[in-house]
Amino acid sequence: MRKTLALLSLSLGIALVNPLWSAVAQVPNLLPLPAPTAPDLPPLPIPTIPEVTPPLKPITIGSNCTLRQSCLGWDDQIWGQRGKAGDRNALLTSIDNSLLYLTKGEAIAAYQNYPVKEITLDRVRRSLLRFRQLVVSSKSAAQLQAAVRREFVLYQSVGNDGKGTVKFTAYYEPVYTASRVRTAIYKYPLYRLPPDFSQWPKPHPKRIDLEGKDGLKGNKSKLRGLELLWFRDRLDAYMVHIQGSAQIKLTNGKTTSIGYAGGTDYPWTSIGKELAKDGKLPLEGLTMPRLISYFRGKPQELSNYLPRWERFIFFQETSGRPATGSIHVPVTAERSIATDKSLMPPGALALIYNSFPYPASGGKLERRTVSRFVLDQDTGSAIKGPGRVDYFMGSGKLAGDRAGVTGGNGSLYYLLLKE
Repeated sequence: MRKTLALLSLSLGIALVNPLWSAVAQVPNLLPLPAPTAPDLPPLPIPTIPEVTPPLKPITIGSNCTLRQSCLGWDDQIWGQRGKAGDRNALLTSIDNSLLYLTKGEAIAAYQNYPVKEITLDRVRRSLLRFRQLVVSSKSAAQLQAAVRREFVLYQSVGNDGKGTVKFTAYYEPVYTASRVRTAIYKYPLYRLPPDFSQWPKPHPKRIDLEGKDGLKGNKSKLRGLELLWFRDRLDAYMVHIQGSAQIKLTNGKTTSIGYAGGTDYPWTSIGKELAKDGKLPLEGLTMPRLISYFRGKPQELSNYLPRWERFIFFQETSGRPATGSIHVPVTAERSIATDKSLMPPGALALIYNSFPYPASGGKLERRTVSRFVLDQDTGSAIKGPGRVDYFMGSGKLAGDRAGVTGGNGSLYYLLLKE
């Protein structure tokens, strides 16, 4: 959602990793021509070509696994477990969404210069088609796991340390109440994309320039007349900026939805990290629920901290359609991820390994380490480098609660059919 911005990145202030490109320079094996010299000048230096590292590397995994549940590719969520129904149909829908994307011109263009030469659009498409067949025909997690190990090659992300360590966060689609008109209660707006936005000179206006320190710049704003919806709470409006989309309950009893339409040209800034830097909250253990609780208790601090994220997001009404990723297909709860699309193959089949919170008795959340087959269908301004994954949790409060405490280091793999 074009977002797609990482919730826990907001609270933890994760450092971003510079992208690494995969390219092998072909240099003729010829002696360089001598550089012209002058009596008082040294010879010109011969430029050196820096080494580059591909973002993904093929790995070998053994066919034997003593405890299959703890090995890569054991995805029991497809068939259901612990009394819960499986999500096989949701996974198949997500696969179909990626297959649709791969027929489009934007996909053809994206794969023409993909930095890992053996990962092509055709191979990604064939891999998805075969995996879909296996999901339909397999009767258990064990059968699917065995077939994947037999037929696919795993390409592992080099991660943020070159050793495969990937930082995970999660995002979700919130549900908020809003008004189509400004009232004394509903007074914090979200804005449409300005029709002349592509002609705006750079650097763009900052957040504080567009909405004011308190978010109520109103008629003095450059965006006057572009108001899309009005919220009663500034933090709610800001959270929609973070997530990039939302389902909306209108005050007139109807419903709609909004999605990302564009944004100004500024990087991600972690408000959680800013609070920790000022000694307002400890960085260790700082989750989204704790951050929200802080601002609920001290709403005056919103004016001091929200403007520090200078980027500003614009929205469009999507009339109830589901949240959509950066490749312009719907994202699916727990089956879609966001990565850096300058490095990772868009629409491709992936496998993630990490610990995620799940509902437990008493309304609590418990962490379980799992393998999940997912589709790479989104990106975000905070998701940079080969060592970042944002996991889509779904819509609503429970999804938000889970996303707000998701974190930790895991692994990311892409599945391609053996050649």
